[in-house]
Amino acid sequence: PGPRAHLHLARRLTTMVSELAHDFGDDFLWGAATAAHQVEGNNTNNDWWRWEQIPGKIADGTRSGLACDHYNRFPEDFAQWRGMGHNAHRLSLEWSRIEPRPGVYDSPAIDHYRQVLGTLLGLGMEPMVTLHHFTNPLWLADIGGWESDEVVERFRLYARHCIDALGDLAHLWVTINEPNVYAYHSYTAGLWPPQVKDFRATTAVLRNMVRGHAAAYREIRESVHGAAAKVGVAQHLRVFQPWRPWSPFDRIAAALPHRAFNHWFLQACTDGWAGFPLGLRHRLPEALGTLDFIGVNYYSRDIVRFTPSAPGELFARTFPAPGRPVSDYGMELYPPGLYRVIRDTWDRYRRPIYITENGVADRVDQFRPAALIGHLAEVARAQREGIDIRGYLHWSSMDNFEWSEGFKMRFGLVAVDFETQERTPRPSAALYSDVIRRNGLAWEQVQNFYPSGLPYFVGGASSSSG
Repeated sequence: PGPRAHLHLARRLTTMVSELAHDFGDDFLWGAATAAHQVEGNNTNNDWWRWEQIPGKIADGTRSGLACDHYNRFPEDFAQWRGMGHNAHRLSLEWSRIEPRPGVYDSPAIDHYRQVLGTLLGLGMEPMVTLHHFTNPLWLADIGGWESDEVVERFRLYARHCIDALGDLAHLWVTINEPNVYAYHSYTAGLWPPQVKDFRATTAVLRNMVRGHAAAYREIRESVHGAAAKVGVAQHLRVFQPWRPWSPFDRIAAALPHRAFNHWFLQACTDGWAGFPLGLRHRLPEALGTLDFIGVNYYSRDIVRFTPSAPGELFARTFPAPGRPVSDYGMELYPPGLYRVIRDTWDRYRRPIYITENGVADRVDQFRPAALIGHLAEVARAQREGIDIRGYLHWSSMDNFEWSEGFKMRFGLVAVDFETQERTPRPSAALYSDVIRRNGLAWEQVQNFYPSGLPYFVGGASSSSG
């Protein structure tokens, strides 16, 4: 080509850099997520607070303590996030504050959460409210927690009280956050309270969580606020990939956690059946059709190798892909996996999807910018294929208490100095704000941070980047 053609091409490339590679559409929710115990501070009446007081239970020796003092600082925190462009926020209610004793509901706690939700609405931010995010009131833990025969009715009554008291301020409700993670960490691996290692207890807990979700779903949808309410769960989904694709043993070892961890709970809440590989086929009719949407929490993939000596792990050993970058948490950074779990979830259930958690533990913000754009490029890819994705809520808005890891894992768009409570936005926060301002990804962002995703936006082509 001659000089004029070169000039035209240069001008076109310059124009493309300033144009959007993908627009996420009207009414798309942009924001971040938190959980009450991780940020509020001084949640002294739940099982996690009691657990933290036992030496050796938290990896870095810390306790949640004041955490981010978000219970008191929420107005300034929300104002900061709104200033970054966020139009939504996912938060959880602390059950132990709302119901400190069985059947006794605390009016000041409800008033506090009304103020929290009202502040979000006043700033133009859509709340997404989670009823259970890993913590249980002490009184519930002391009668057996989610193993107890009483828990389903207790959770139903708690949900009814919350929707009656707060339903005019929120219409997006998550009943339970990551029931699969809760059951596994607390009852299979024994890493979280109550530190049980019993596969049968795991299945009992998961069944009760299905029943609890279904009971809460009915209470919310049948309440005076139910016509406007949408109810779902936030499910942690991972890619399980066989180490040796040619090995039938590795393929089965990867298929079992895919079924048990990713889909057992969602399937039960869709067709009302629970069973393999977590026990015999069991009917749960009350759970039939109790998902208005599915919240996808995605962080990583696991490479899976068949290991006969690990029956409690469904005969599998998991590890990050060799040679791939990993987060401070040791999780592989694998954005294509988000597309894979979205595609799989949509094909199975055909429910609207919100990305309710996605982020990276990265104290120095080394990987977060590329991870942010990479994962959003995969969300865009799924949208371009017609999948109904309605929002992206980054984990997390700010550094917080990361459960058994303590304070050493930093997931926040905003860094927190836990000595002074000073908040400092990381560079990735500005990058996210730019995406929100555009309501989409720019060519320049994809080229700079996720070039392997460019084929998704050129002629609608797909890529199998791995």
